Amino acid sequence: MDTRYRKKALFLSLDDVIVKGKTHDSYEGIIWKEEVFTALKEISGKTDYALVLFTRLPGAGTPSLPEDRFSGPVKRILSTLEGQGIVLDDVIIDYSLPEDGTDSLALLAPYRTDDWDLKGSFVITADAGDDTAERLGAGKIVLSSWRDTAGFLTGDSLMRHRTASVGRTTKETSIALSLDLDGTGKGHIHTGIGFFDHMLEQIVKHSRADIDGHVDGDLLVDEHHTVEDTAIVLGETVLKALGEKRGIERYGFEILMMDDVVATVAIDFSGRDEFIWDVEFTMDYVGSFPTELFRHFFRSFASAARANLYVSATRGGNSHHTAEIIFKAFARALRKAVKLIPGETGIPSSKGVL
Repeated sequence: MDTRYRKKALFLSLDDVIVKGKTHDSYEGIIWKEEVFTALKEISGKTDYALVLFTRLPGAGTPSLPEDRFSGPVKRILSTLEGQGIVLDDVIIDYSLPEDGTDSLALLAPYRTDDWDLKGSFVITADAGDDTAERLGAGKIVLSSWRDTAGFLTGDSLMRHRTASVGRTTKETSIALSLDLDGTGKGHIHTGIGFFDHMLEQIVKHSRADIDGHVDGDLLVDEHHTVEDTAIVLGETVLKALGEKRGIERYGFEILMMDDVVATVAIDFSGRDEFIWDVEFTMDYVGSFPTELFRHFFRSFASAARANLYVSATRGGNSHHTAEIIFKAFARALRKAVKLIPGETGIPSSKGVL
């Protein structure tokens, strides 16, 4: 048979692939994996893979898992997928118990024919020890993120997580930082400066980027070099992760309030650095941290990220509140600016380059 016309399939597990965990015997147990809907729609629209749900519900229909406990949640999962525009080509569920001695692959007999190109097919699982792919003769994808998986299967680099790592060592500081712009707001940047670390935590949390970093600086001198170089490396890492900036919003804007202070931040990843600072602190220090260094942090970030950055805050407020709301607004403006526009692949500039 001409292999050019043989069909390919993606065999999808439920557990930790479509939904989180292994609890499908209650509606409350249905927690969807991040980006699963977007990724499966991309795969369906851009590839010719058949989508086959092949999963195990051992003992379903027995006293240990009565049908009325699992049938409703499973139907809910399938109907939600359909409602999201994701049509499964086949649903195969193995209900057997281990002691039954049933070979699950027997259920896949229709796919073990010359009509199907199993070498060009994949089993998508969350279990690295799952040997279904090897026994079936298909490729195996151990799911780390749906975005990366969709990027791999469609060949669309914009679907993959935008990650970057930067290291920088000088006589004053040594910094290593890694970043995932498409994360969920996890990570920590440790600088050894308590209040500064607290502000950097706001960037991680509110930008929803995953950021991990460690900074060793000459704190015996003062905080200046550590703050400046942290901003430089953060800006360089964001710029590196953005690449050509294809498909991004480019502009981000946020107004936030914290008690007695309102902050406004606007950012444009234009490829040119410009910085406008309209902030006055009522105190010279927050704890032991010099408030003058906040301006220097954002100035250094804008330069390294080649971005236009505007930061403003109302005057006369509590200095702790002023600093914190600026960092939160900055993070949320950053999040908006780097966001990908669905279906957009161009560079957001009439010049064709940023």
